[in-house]
Amino acid sequence: MNLISIENLSKSYADRPLFESLNFGLAHGDKVALVGKNGAGKSTLMKILAGLVPADGGLVTHRKGTKIGYLPQEPKLSESETILANLFDSENEVASIAMAYEAALEDPEKAGELADLMDKMEKLDAWNFEANAKQVMGKLGIGDTSLIVGNLSGGQKKRVALAKLLLEAPDVILLDEPTNHLDIDAIEWLERFLLENFQTIALITHDRYFLESVTDQILELADLKIYKHVGAYADFVQNKLTRTQIAQVEKEKAGHLMKKELEWLRRQPQARGTKAKYRIDAFDGIKEKALKNVGEANLELNIQSTRQGKKIVELYDMGHSFGDKVLFEHFNHKFAPGERIGVVGGNGSGKSTFLNILTGQLKPKTGSLVIGETTRFGYYTQEAIDLKDSNRVIDEVRDITEYIKLSDGSKLSVPKFLEQFLFDKKQQYAFVETLSGGERKRLQLLKVLLAEPNFLILDEPTNDFDIDTLNVLEEYLAHFTGGLLIVTHDRYFLDRIVDHLFVFEGNQKIRDFPGNYTDYREKKRTERQAKNEAKPKQENLPKAQKKSNTSTKLSFKEQREFDSLEKEIDQLEQQKEVIVRKMNAGNGSHEDLQKWGREISEIDQQVEEKTDRWMELGERVG
Repeated sequence: MNLISIENLSKSYADRPLFESLNFGLAHGDKVALVGKNGAGKSTLMKILAGLVPADGGLVTHRKGTKIGYLPQEPKLSESETILANLFDSENEVASIAMAYEAALEDPEKAGELADLMDKMEKLDAWNFEANAKQVMGKLGIGDTSLIVGNLSGGQKKRVALAKLLLEAPDVILLDEPTNHLDIDAIEWLERFLLENFQTIALITHDRYFLESVTDQILELADLKIYKHVGAYADFVQNKLTRTQIAQVEKEKAGHLMKKELEWLRRQPQARGTKAKYRIDAFDGIKEKALKNVGEANLELNIQSTRQGKKIVELYDMGHSFGDKVLFEHFNHKFAPGERIGVVGGNGSGKSTFLNILTGQLKPKTGSLVIGETTRFGYYTQEAIDLKDSNRVIDEVRDITEYIKLSDGSKLSVPKFLEQFLFDKKQQYAFVETLSGGERKRLQLLKVLLAEPNFLILDEPTNDFDIDTLNVLEEYLAHFTGGLLIVTHDRYFLDRIVDHLFVFEGNQKIRDFPGNYTDYREKKRTERQAKNEAKPKQENLPKAQKKSNTSTKLSFKEQREFDSLEKEIDQLEQQKEVIVRKMNAGNGSHEDLQKWGREISEIDQQVEEKTDRWMELGERVG
């Protein structure tokens, strides 16, 4: 039975239809990706599924009792509250009970409420909510939950909203571009978390590895319809290709029929025309098929680039820091002609700073760099800062050139070229301020390429582009003859484009790794496995070595762990006390007694493990 059912759904915006007569359902256990071109209506459909936007026609039905959680692209939070307060939202029953319990522990006057609160904590399994909340936030790249939300960046707010939704644990989770603003480690953690904790998922994403890992069917919005593809991303690509090929054959057949029908109509005397009205009606249908554009408009990128000399960019002992925080130091590299490098690392590790130094927007604190005389940078940034909202789209391009030189030596007028860049005649005369995020990014990329760079630097180029646009961009970059440096969290994009990586591993060093991202992850996995196998077991160490280990000062992370362990042990003991009271009351069945006995054994084991760890850390504190 469907948890969400869609019947004959239709929606338009400003007289432009997004989709018509959609019919599909989201059943328990479905893991669905919603894909389609920018502007196809994906986000609107997701909002309709969440019950936030009404449809123009049709019906959306939620199964009774189904809890639906939704992550929009621009979430709304309590700006004046802390991150933690937003996570402990009153709408989250588990969070509310956990907060009330914490307050009762601190207030002697509320001691009488503890028993009731403990029972509720038990029923909702809320004992570890705060610890889980901090763990989820840490995995998503925000360690300090005391920060005021109003002071956060847009990306940080998105991560807070994502953590909040994950902790609410809805029956159906709807996610609109959940991987935007996450680094690769956070994306891979989110993949595992979703698969381990959620049965029913619907998401919009352009991250093809994420799509492949999390979902098992794809709903494609195209031609005002929805096409269902069961299987992985590769199955979707094959199915779409087959559909396009069939449509092309049908178009060719319709063209032949149209030609014959046109000849027949011209031969008919006026008096006989009414006797063959059915043929004329059929001709109209054939004509529509024959004139229909098969497939969708594709972005074509074949702009000429400037020739590159032997000396590109040379870095000598380069380093940078902000205050006491050293991002990287002692980095040396000579870029070779045609070199293709991916830049990866956690948020705040220094990737964008590195790009700004290369392009001369920032001076390194230590070391130097030498830029070749023929090197011409094309720098695509995360923010379209060089677009003027008061300009029309066509003027943004004409300010640079009237004709665009293509790689085959031919020239193209600005209007024709903008059409290839998926800006139709109407959009070409629209003001920049009216463009969507994806359209602004597309226009920004166009302007970068029009400068005919021979060294492209792309900072998160995959955000806000649909999968079709990404495919064409990848195809262009695969044939780009100049140097290429890309910062992106899109693993598929990295694997397809780059030859080696600059890895910002957070240890003030930049690791130059030969290979693509999948090669790097496999290498890291092998290194961790070898390290674990080589690590001597504590019980096999000589006593002198054990003693030296215990005298080591605690790290910040270990100190936080030590501080929280006592509280966690106390909470476990309280859980055990609740269960013991239930057993002593004598109201449970035989099955209940067995269940409670198992729970007490599990709690005792956890208490023992945490106590051992607490004592181990306590010896080092002493």
